[in-house]
Amino acid sequence: MDDTEAKTNKAGGRQCSICNQRRAALKRPKTLQQICKECFYAVFEEEIHQVIVDNHLFKPGERIAIGASGGKDSTVLAYVLSELNRRHNYGLNLFLLSVDEGITGYRDDSLETVKRNEVQYGLPLKVVSYKDLYGWTMDEIVKMIGLKNNCTFCGVFRRQALDRGAALLKTDKLATGHNADDIAETILLNILRGDIARLSRCTSITTGEDGPIPRCKPFKYTYEKEIVIYPCSIYSPNAYRGFAREFIKDLERIRPRAILDIIKSGENFRISTSTKMPEQGTCERCGYISSQKWCKACVLLEGLNRGLPKLGIGRTRGLNNGQNKDMDQTNGMKNIHSKECGTLDF
Repeated sequence: MDDTEAKTNKAGGRQCSICNQRRAALKRPKTLQQICKECFYAVFEEEIHQVIVDNHLFKPGERIAIGASGGKDSTVLAYVLSELNRRHNYGLNLFLLSVDEGITGYRDDSLETVKRNEVQYGLPLKVVSYKDLYGWTMDEIVKMIGLKNNCTFCGVFRRQALDRGAALLKTDKLATGHNADDIAETILLNILRGDIARLSRCTSITTGEDGPIPRCKPFKYTYEKEIVIYPCSIYSPNAYRGFAREFIKDLERIRPRAILDIIKSGENFRISTSTKMPEQGTCERCGYISSQKWCKACVLLEGLNRGLPKLGIGRTRGLNNGQNKDMDQTNGMKNIHSKECGTLDF
């Protein structure tokens, strides 16, 4: 044993299990390997590159919008995609796309982070706002409905806002920062809710291929902890997803591979051919994808504009299937078609 090795062992150090040259700096959450920083960066980026290549996520010349919130996931995604695009010559035109929900003291700060990313990574930025698209900010919505049901509004509006922003940028795909933890949580949520339709598609790395703008998840197999290591909601205190997240973390402490195991289980679910699935159509009012007569955003907006914010919360089957009186005949209100939330031009 030479003097260098003796000093390393005496100090309690350990060599990187990948390169066997540098001192290990961290234990990788996904594999529990003791590795150095340099090897961690290399395997982190290489695994994402392999996911992109193996799943044919992109084609040369495509315009890709990156959903950028200013948080850790989207910030790392923007950097990694930009770096891999340059290193491996993907030939992509990348854009940052942000949504301003209108949450004072929260979104305005994170948008500053996105604007810094625009400069740092040299990527064009497009910001779309709830106020411009829907006529309401989340602050205004919460003032009307309180904290209890605000997640319904924010989730529905945000998803549609991203699609509208991507359409304005004329992009071919939208890349989001959903990671392995997010997907594992969603699988558990859909199992707990008995939502077969969503369970059947939540494990797909690319979704919405039958719609105007597909979405892809390059971080599908990337652990949240590793995203946090890599760069070394104010309005949702009671979100149902939080329970699934805590359960996932408990499982991970016992078995580090639990997150990937859940994703694999979700991928292996098979739905009986006799099960009737909802048919995908378009909203009669705004043209957005919907399995009902009106999309959820239009139903929620109608409730807000009529001073009935709970109108679109919970079951809306009566509204869409005609089991109750049609919305444009109720209480002599204006026809629902007179209050468009916007027209999608694809």
